[in-house]
Formats: sequence, C-alpha cells, structure tokens
Amino acid sequence: MTYEETLAFLYDRLPMFSRVGTSAIKPGLDNIERLCRILGDPQTTFPSLHVAGTNGKGSVSHMLASVLQSCGYQTGLYTSPHLHDFRERIRIDGEMVPTETVIDFTQRISPSIEAMSPSFFEITVAMALEHFASHPVDIAVIETGLGGRLDSTNILRPLVSVITNIGWDHMNLLGNTLPAIAAEKAGIIKTNIPVVIGEPDPASLFVFQQKASEMGSPLVLAPTLRRVTAIEQGLCSLHISTETTLGVQESWELDLRGRYQTQNLLTVLATLDTLRQQGWSLPYESIQQGLRHAARRTGLLGRWQQIRRKPRIVLDVAHNQPGMRELLKQLSETPHDGLHLVMGMVRDKDLGSVLQLMPAAASYYFTEAGIQRALPATELQARADALGLRGQAYSNVQEALSAALRSAGASDLIVVCGSIFLVGEVDASAFSDAD
Repeated sequence: MTYEETLAFLYDRLPMFSRVGTSAIKPGLDNIERLCRILGDPQTTFPSLHVAGTNGKGSVSHMLASVLQSCGYQTGLYTSPHLHDFRERIRIDGEMVPTETVIDFTQRISPSIEAMSPSFFEITVAMALEHFASHPVDIAVIETGLGGRLDSTNILRPLVSVITNIGWDHMNLLGNTLPAIAAEKAGIIKTNIPVVIGEPDPASLFVFQQKASEMGSPLVLAPTLRRVTAIEQGLCSLHISTETTLGVQESWELDLRGRYQTQNLLTVLATLDTLRQQGWSLPYESIQQGLRHAARRTGLLGRWQQIRRKPRIVLDVAHNQPGMRELLKQLSETPHDGLHLVMGMVRDKDLGSVLQLMPAAASYYFTEAGIQRALPATELQARADALGLRGQAYSNVQEALSAALRSAGASDLIVVCGSIFLVGEVDASAFSDAD
C-alpha cells in the first residue's frame, strides 16, 4: 500500500474516537497487551513519562520532550489527536515517524487487526511503542488519550506519572463529579512510582492522596515547589519568573505564548525535579533552551498560535469549560478593538457550560469540522442565539474565517476555537499577512 492507502485503511477499518465518538472506545487493556506481546513488549525496553489530565497534557508533554532533547537525550513523543498529519502523533527528537514505518507496521499488524478488531487508538499506541523501542530512544513522553485507568497507554510503567489537572470534560465516559473523573485519571498511578499533580483542586486532591498512599507512590504537588513571581507577555514569547521554596530565582522564556502555560510550566518543572532526583542530568541552561524552542522543536500547534498580525488571527484548541475559561482570560489581557470568534464544537461536549462563558459583545462565526462527530453549525448557532450570542453559520472553517477577516479591522482580534479538529482544518497559509 501507499501511505495514503495505508491511512485510508486505518481510518476506514478501525473505529476512531475523533470521528465517531464513544462508539470507538474499547475500554480495557486486553487488546493493547495482546498487541504488545505480538511485538515483543516494546514498552518495557525504554524509560518513559506518562502524562494525563483534562487540559494541558499536550503542552506539558511537548515541553517535557523538548527539554529532554535539549539535555542530550534521544526522546520519543506520543500525543493525540493530530491536527494535520497522522505522523504528528509519533515523533523522535521532533521528527515525525517516517511514512515507510507507518506502512510497514500496518502491513505487519494487519492479521492482528482482522483477528482482534482493535480501535484506531490502540493501533497507534502500539505503533508508537514499537517505533520508540526500535531506535531505541533514551526516554519517551507518552500522553494518554482519554481518562487514564483504562487508556491504552496505561500499559506503561513510567519513571514519573503526571496529572496536569482535573476539569469537566468527557463526563459521559469518566463520571459526573470531579472526584469520579479524578479517579479515572488516578488510574495511571503505579506502585512506588512518583506522581506529579500539576493543579491540585480541593474537590479532587483527596482522590490522588488516597490512591498514592495505597500504591506507595510519592505525591508531588507542583505549586508547592515554586511560585510564579512575574509574567511578561512578549510579542513572540512568554517570560515567566519563578522562585523555589529554597529561594532560588529562575527565569524562563516559552515560545508557547498563552498565559495559561504558566501552570503547565510549573508542572513541567516539578516533573523535571522528580527526574533529577532519580539521577537524570538536567542542566538549568538546557531546560531554558528546551522551553524556549518547545513549539518549534516538537511541532506543537493550536496553543494561542498566531497566524496573522493585522488583524491578529489566533488558533487555540480550547474546547471545554476549563480550557475556555483560560482562553477568555487570555483574551481579556490581549489588546484589541473588536473581537471575532470562529467557533465549532463536537456533539459530545457540554455545550451549554461553554456557551454560557462566551462574551455577548463578540461577533460570532459558527462552523463545523468535517468529521461525523461535529455539531452542525446551524445547531450551534441556534443554541448560541438563545443565549444572546449573535452570528452566522458557515459550512466550513475556511469560509467562516474568511468572513471574519472581511469584517475585522486592522486592530481587531480573530480567534478560532471550540474544537481541536476545527483548528486542524485551518489553512494558515491562506490567511497570512500580505506584507
């Protein structure tokens, strides 16, 4: 098969959550354990970091990978979903998995696909683990897909387990209370393996404390190790000053420009502190370099990603209530005249809780991603209109963004948000500044 034929086979043959929703979920680890046995248990051949959480796990994973690479370690990175190219999910030192590897793996594993009917996610996890084992990498950063306890990535026994935060998302799968959602995330905590909690919440912290105690796992709360003393928003970067509990002053520059990355930074630094205690060499200057070039090195997109200056166009994958709250804080701190929001969401999100947060004064352009799971733009428009959010519906994000650009003044701000898949369909090159 060609690469295109291989992807078509994977997309058509395997149930994919991002396209069809919950019907694609195959809870449990039986399939991934069988697949890994067939492949020689690649997950046991390299050290790893395992990252879960409601929001921020992608940014944390990419920052960790960039830092480890800067420190001289050949670093694997597995994240999901992808925005533009399937190969974004699997990287080594920032380089996407070769097309030939995707083709070869799919052809070799196809008998198992026929026999087991695994999910798309299970196959991609197995592909990543084998790719990292075959090179081999010095360490890999592995992001969970959904939840943690029953997630296919939970076959790992990592050096550190990382849980960024707990918020309201995927309640139909993870539970209708924060403690219930936390219990699913806490499923990645392993016996005697340290766990870093990025944003402890009183409503769910006791869940992690109890689980860590049961497993004999050291519990690290990121905000207790250092505090933020200053934040400065630059044109192309975010500057953050921190101070450790010992009074050590630190200075960081991030090429991830959203101010909401501040907490993600604390999570990353706490994880690196924990790794250093295990004997890993992580010089301060190398950490600085890794954070300064994280997005560029790892290919991270859609996190307050600016694609045009006049008017400013920003892409952000905020798609649930906690993520949208952080995005709105960023909007309030970003100078602009008019605000234009290009929005699209998927059917299984808590639409009401997101729309209730949105500013009535903005101009809206409602649209939808080209996936089965997308909420129709006309339905989104109707729900928003009932809450006083006015705008027109468009069949795709390019049309919606073009309409926003025609209406916006040079000092206005246009933001595309609401769905990872919507952001992934933006052709940034079509909207770059003429000069």
